[in-house]
Amino acid sequence: MARRPMPRHEAVERHIRSRIAGLNPGDQIESDAELCDLFQVSRMTVRQATQRLVGEGVIYRISGVGTFVGEPQVHRQMGQLRSFTEEMALRGMTVSSTVLTSELRVGSQEEITALRLAPQSNVVHVRRLRLADDQPMAIENVVLPPSCAWLLGEDLARGSLHQALTDKGFTPTRATGTQIAAIATEDDAALLDLPIGAPIFVERRLITTADGTPVELTESRYAGSRFVFHIELA
Repeated sequence: MARRPMPRHEAVERHIRSRIAGLNPGDQIESDAELCDLFQVSRMTVRQATQRLVGEGVIYRISGVGTFVGEPQVHRQMGQLRSFTEEMALRGMTVSSTVLTSELRVGSQEEITALRLAPQSNVVHVRRLRLADDQPMAIENVVLPPSCAWLLGEDLARGSLHQALTDKGFTPTRATGTQIAAIATEDDAALLDLPIGAPIFVERRLITTADGTPVELTESRYAGSRFVFHIELA
């Protein structure tokens, strides 16, 4: 069976995606008129191709000036419990981590209460800088019950913490938490390669297993310019 020809707007979209792969944010790309000439298509066809890219933040327009490469952003679907590794894998991005802290220590009152531990209990504390395609995306601060102390022997620079928990029978199933806007501290800025005071997005969540047992208390500090959170309401 003969293959159906690719729709012209898809060809234009693929061309733009390929073109910007080698460019930097803020670089100018071809105008609509130039794309019309290049592909011998109507302006409406070019608009159909570019509108989706504008919506994704891949490119942006300045009226009367031109079209430019946008700042890369990662779109995360809210309402589904996925690890950072899973989110990035869905987008074809390579995940890596820099382990900043990996220790067993006495938990704070907030941590002990959230994880339903006895007073003065130890907790497992793992702090990582999460990267996608070598770009810093988030600072992840994770606290777990002492029953997860075996995690300190895992390769958390390259492996998935959630996958390691699942493999040991601590499957993360449900999460509750909060999300707030904040500004980058000096530490945030240094780790995320942002200016001090740049917007960041802070997510705090408590993750439980299927039977409601708390298994992870996490604060993630996302670079605001690199993440878009999608929310679906019904």
